[in-house]
Amino acid sequence: MASISSRSGQEDQVLVEDKSFVRTLILNRPKQLNALSYYMISRLLELFLVYEKDSNVKLVILKGKGRALCAGGDVASVVRDINNGNWKSGAIFFRKEFTLNYLMATYSRPQVSFLNGIVMGGGAGCSIHGSFRVATENSVFAMPETALGLFPDIGASYFLSRLPGHFGEYLGLTGARLDGAEMLACGLATHFVPSAKLPSLEAALYTVDSSDQAIISATIHEFSELPMLKEQSAYHRLDVINRCFSRRTVEDILSALEREATNKVDDWILASIQSLKKASPTSLKISLRSIREGRLQGVGQCLVREYRMVCHVMRGEVSKDFVEGCRAILLDKDKNPKWEPPRLELVSDKMVDSYFSKVDDEGWEDLKLPPRSNLPASAIAKL
Repeated sequence: MASISSRSGQEDQVLVEDKSFVRTLILNRPKQLNALSYYMISRLLELFLVYEKDSNVKLVILKGKGRALCAGGDVASVVRDINNGNWKSGAIFFRKEFTLNYLMATYSRPQVSFLNGIVMGGGAGCSIHGSFRVATENSVFAMPETALGLFPDIGASYFLSRLPGHFGEYLGLTGARLDGAEMLACGLATHFVPSAKLPSLEAALYTVDSSDQAIISATIHEFSELPMLKEQSAYHRLDVINRCFSRRTVEDILSALEREATNKVDDWILASIQSLKKASPTSLKISLRSIREGRLQGVGQCLVREYRMVCHVMRGEVSKDFVEGCRAILLDKDKNPKWEPPRLELVSDKMVDSYFSKVDDEGWEDLKLPPRSNLPASAIAKL
């Protein structure tokens, strides 16, 4: 017998369906595109911890109400706290979120996420780390943080750095959007299932009395299709992306793209150049270094480093671009941020280095991730 549990008010933001050996978690802030509030993050963390200890739970499904799985963390509330002189409440938000990301990345039960709609920022954090990511024709993925004066966080330096070639640098720096077919092609999604088949897939998963990854993968595969990439897909340009985004610095990447643009007329190259020129120069530089470091680090190390970085971003001692970016894009919506420093050449290596150092503030501590034991091989590989 299925049961749906939730209570009133804030507690309706995460709905829980309990069917046989499966727990389905539904993000339920459709008007906000399921942007993750502190309550939602705390509730998800609590539920995932409970389910891991419950032998009756074999599988967790994550999906969203409306046209998004999740459009990101509720950073507007974080910026309000920063503007009120309280960046440390933002640190509490990110500490909890990154702990959830780590738990999902190292989870001992399979997690199946339905990426049926918008999956951005924090939405990627609560899905891409899981075992199975099911894209559809409605999927829209992006890590748009450099346009907000932030950087791809939530462990993105781990998964972006492991995409083919330098596709991760391209996605992380430009904030480019991918559809479901592209997500499957590059490995962000494990399967592609037409949205009309999702109810049937979900019903089939309810009958799987197993945590065996192979059995669950085979079940999803029964409903899967292999979609065609659009002719204009960025993934068809992987050779150009590798040529340009493998360069050592953001300035070199931009120069390489501009050289490509002189050789042939290509709207995609021009759009990439435009995205880089509109983004925060500081964000671009710390994002590139973060993804490059992520290639050599486990998921826990990436999250600990990203926590340092996000605390520096919120403190604003080097640049206040995060507050300005959120003002321009999310709050005032004039889409005209005034970055400071305003140009790439004004962001020195020393300034970039500071984002990767410990935060010199009374009471501040590095992110302490929970100890994990008895992990499956797929989780151990991420450490």
